[in-house]
Amino acid sequence: MSERRALVAPDPNLSIRRQCEVLALNRSSLYYESVGPDPEELDLMRRIDELHLECPFYGSRRISRELRTKGLVVNRKRVQRLMRIMGLEAVAPKPDTSKPAPEHPVYPYLLRNLSVNRPNQVWAADITYIPLARGFAYLVAIMDWYSRRVLAWRLSNSLDTAFCVEALEDALARFGQPEIFNTDQGSQFTAEAFTQVLLARGIKISMDGKGRCLDNVFVERLWRSLKYEEVYLNEYDDLVDGRVAIGRYFLFYNDRRPHQSLGYQTPASFYDSLLREAA
Repeated sequence: MSERRALVAPDPNLSIRRQCEVLALNRSSLYYESVGPDPEELDLMRRIDELHLECPFYGSRRISRELRTKGLVVNRKRVQRLMRIMGLEAVAPKPDTSKPAPEHPVYPYLLRNLSVNRPNQVWAADITYIPLARGFAYLVAIMDWYSRRVLAWRLSNSLDTAFCVEALEDALARFGQPEIFNTDQGSQFTAEAFTQVLLARGIKISMDGKGRCLDNVFVERLWRSLKYEEVYLNEYDDLVDGRVAIGRYFLFYNDRRPHQSLGYQTPASFYDSLLREAA
């Protein structure tokens, strides 16, 4: 509402009615108070996210059933609607019945049977849902597959392409470039604004099969660690609060959290040591 008032009150000599007429605004919209997210629905979204993380092969039908066993009366259509908002779907493969738009080509999956044995050979990106106290946000992260290092990330209140491109350009500026970049088939990653950044640098694009989030298994493990070790233990008031907390966690994850698969080195130290050896 404050934005509308600023737009329609440049001249104190004009009545509110006349200002609305000049700007083609409905007077009733001037006094509209936006309705914040329903706390009950936000809590339900968080529970759906927790179930999906625990059982990524569950679709809306099984998640609805699980919620009812926990005393939450919720029908499947509502769960389907919220899962769409959150960008969640079961990992089970689905029939290929849809054709991508010509402006959004889908690229083949290049990682099957590929031996990934060095940093900057394969990078991967994914988006996940982050609950806030009065709403929700979306987090994109870019990871080096071999070292598990988080190279860049961004938190946004909308599922647009811009915040994904911003994270990609940040990673490229700070860490060079990979040979292959892997994502799912989400519209943020198939958009020309995103793929052209990769193609212009000669980077091969790889995309998971539809409904196959486990093709991007290491990023899925990152989400599990992030949510169980940070997100589900805290409540973020807003985007700013979320950015501070998630940034702090990724510093811990990269620089202090040892990985058994890396010989108990941290992702940052493992990544840096291999690059020094290769130099």
